[in-house]
Amino acid sequence: MICNARALETAYVPQDLEHRDGQISQLAAALKPITEGLSGEHCLIFGPSGSGKTTLAKYVVRMLREESFGVRRAYWNCMSGSSKTEVLHGLAQDSEVGRYLSKDGTAASTFIEEFRSIDDHVVAIIDEVDVLEDETLLLGLGNLPNVTIVAITIDEDDFFANHRLNGRVKSRFSSAETLRLRKYTTDQLTDILLARINAGLRPGVIDETVVEYIADYAAGDARTAIKVLKKAVIRVDREERSSVTLEDVDAVHDEALVDLHQEDVESLGTHKRLLYDIVAEAGEIGVTQLHARYEERAPDPKANRTRRRYLSTLEGKYGLLESTGSGKGKIYTIPDP
Repeated sequence: MICNARALETAYVPQDLEHRDGQISQLAAALKPITEGLSGEHCLIFGPSGSGKTTLAKYVVRMLREESFGVRRAYWNCMSGSSKTEVLHGLAQDSEVGRYLSKDGTAASTFIEEFRSIDDHVVAIIDEVDVLEDETLLLGLGNLPNVTIVAITIDEDDFFANHRLNGRVKSRFSSAETLRLRKYTTDQLTDILLARINAGLRPGVIDETVVEYIADYAAGDARTAIKVLKKAVIRVDREERSSVTLEDVDAVHDEALVDLHQEDVESLGTHKRLLYDIVAEAGEIGVTQLHARYEERAPDPKANRTRRRYLSTLEGKYGLLESTGSGKGKIYTIPDP
C-alpha cells in the first residue's frame, strides 16, 4: 500500500507546494538576484505552527538551486541550539562550509570567515530565530555579500516588540522582505493530504471522506494532519488491511499528538532539554527549585535571564511546559500533549 514512505513524513518537501503560490513567488523574487551573481534580499517568514513556513523556505531554495549553479542551502533550527557558535556550526554542517570546524573551541568569527571565503552563495534558513541568544549573529552573517538570510518564527509582533532585540538588528530587518502565512483551511489541508497520498500511497488506500476528516481534526495545522495520516497508514499496514477508515483515524490521533510532542522535546538543545527534563522528572516543581536543580546539573549554566527566556518559550510558544502562579511562587508542570 505504501510506495514512498518519505511523502508521509512531516519534514518531507513535496515536488509541488499546495496553496502557497503567492508566497512562493514573493520569496523567489526576493532571492532571484542570487542567480545573477548579486545578493538576495533578507527575508522574514511569520505564521502559526503548521502553516508551512519551513517547507516554503526549503522548497523555494531547492527551486533556486535547480536554476542556478553555486548556491548552497544552510538550515538550522535554533531550538536545537541557540548560541552563536551552535547556530553557525549547524549552518556550516548543513551547507558543507567548514565542516571540519568543531562546535567546541571554534570562535564565531572563524565560522563567519569560513562563509566569507567561499565562492558560492549561501541561503541561510534560520528557524525559530526568536530563540537566538545573541541576535547580532544576524548582522554578522547578513553583512556578508554571499549570504542571504531567511529567518522564520511564529509571531511578527512578538519578534519586533522584543525588548532584547538589538537596535541595529531591528533596524536592518524591519525593511526585510516579509512573508505572512495563515493557517490552512480544511479544504486546503485536504488538498495537501491528497497530494501526499498520491505521492506516497497506492490508489484506493484512503477515501477522500477520511482525508477530509483528518483535515478537519487538524484544524489548520499541516504538521498534525500529516502525522495523523502517517500513523493511520502504519496501523492499517501492520494489520495487513487494504484501506484506512475513520475508525483508524480515531484510534491514532492521540498517539499522533504524543509523537509530535516527543519530536519537539527531542529537538531541544542541551540547556532547554535539561530544564524540560527536570520538570518532567519532578512532575511539579517550583521555579526556585527548578533553577537550583538546573545549576547543579548543567556543566556550564546559562544566565538567569537566558533561562527565563527558555522557560517562557517552552511554555508560551511551544506548549511543552505549563505554569501556575507568578514570581517566586510559580510552579511548572508538563501538559498533556
